[in-house]
Amino acid sequence: MRQFLKDFYHIDIQNEVTVYGRNGFMDQQYLYFTIPTNDREVIHMEQAALAYYLYENGYENIGIPIQNRFNEWFSQFEGKQYLVIKGKPLKNRTVPSHGQQLAQFHEIASSFQYEPQEISSYGQWKTLWTDKLTAIEYRLQEKAKQQHNHYYQYLMDILPYVIGVSENAIQYMQESESEFRFNKNDQGVISFRRYENQLTDAFMLSADFVYDHAVRDLAEYIRMNYLLEEADNFPIIQTFLREYEQVRPLSIFSWRLLYARLVFPIHFIDSFEAGFYTEDYDKLYHRLTAICKAQSIYEQRLGTFFMICILTLRKWVFRK
Repeated sequence: MRQFLKDFYHIDIQNEVTVYGRNGFMDQQYLYFTIPTNDREVIHMEQAALAYYLYENGYENIGIPIQNRFNEWFSQFEGKQYLVIKGKPLKNRTVPSHGQQLAQFHEIASSFQYEPQEISSYGQWKTLWTDKLTAIEYRLQEKAKQQHNHYYQYLMDILPYVIGVSENAIQYMQESESEFRFNKNDQGVISFRRYENQLTDAFMLSADFVYDHAVRDLAEYIRMNYLLEEADNFPIIQTFLREYEQVRPLSIFSWRLLYARLVFPIHFIDSFEAGFYTEDYDKLYHRLTAICKAQSIYEQRLGTFFMICILTLRKWVFRK
């Protein structure tokens, strides 16, 4: 690939690196990835547009696609077609608190002028959740008829619980749609499919980007922390939300969306979907049992969420 990058992109590689399990290359300034276009994680051009916007607004550590010396996006090499992305990894620098960092990202992301069509979930949660739940239930039942093993036996035992919790979230989402207490921060923004502290990483992949309500990222950050084994993450979540609200205050509508997304068991759904791409049933079984074990703690922590809301709102409401 060194010769490929030199011949097609005039890039002289100095080092080979591995980032997020993907092999990459470095020159004096930038990090490059060569991605086969048959890779299911290939960057969608809508995601590329979001990446370019953020790159031009100061986020140079985002991988953006580049054209080859023929001004083409895709390059043929040794019988395969490749897309090359580049970015400048972050070096040590002073960054704001995590909550403020995410809020500042959303502030910039909210100024993107066009809503993508294929990677947008904005305003569609109830419909998307309903469709996903229906499709997952049907496919799992069909797979369970074909695969008589411990993973699918266990999965079918817990499926009614997951369906019940999902329906509760969908019902709450439906009720929340009539909420009229919203503000300018409820518009769509560039966000992440599953926010897992990507803003603190040295390098971000634009394949992670979607277009949605900003609380999508807040919910997934909270979900990630609620599923950890740490004894007390209440102060972490409370501080994170207060820091965020210093930059982007949440409306009552936003708080309701945030809670609805936390109730919806997307961590179970993600695990179910991952099982469609592998037959390592022992690994799938152990992953699912771990999620079930964490779920009881998750529900207990979710029960304290309204206390966090009250404490956070009290601080800012009573200052006015």
